[in-house]
Amino acid sequence: QAQLVKSGGGLVQAGGSLRLSCTASGRTFSRDAMGWFRQAPGKEREFVATITWRGGRTYYADSVKGRFTISKDNAKNTVYLQMDSLKPEDTAVYYCADRYGFNVEGYYYRESDFHSWGQGTQVTVAS
Repeated sequence: QAQLVKSGGGLVQAGGSLRLSCTASGRTFSRDAMGWFRQAPGKEREFVATITWRGGRTYYADSVKGRFTISKDNAKNTVYLQMDSLKPEDTAVYYCADRYGFNVEGYYYRESDFHSWGQGTQVTVAS
């Protein structure tokens, strides 16, 4: 089973930036996509962004569109989430997710679309 090792996160003032990264290891076959989800206190986990592994197509939740950027490094099996213009409502635990596959392009945004999850990293945006 793949392991997802994340870095980044922490406390930032509103308007600031943070960068999250997540590296998948432990498996050698390919994937369709990697993505980011988040869960705020008292709320369900929600989709943030996803990127397809072959074509690099990106998809974003409306709440983060224009402020967050997802990117990848195929050689490093790593996905990044650059978060700019952060708002207090972005405060949540952020999870990276990995969808195994055969480089199939698609719009993957549901939790059920992904097979492996990181442990989550806290992002806190102070007002």
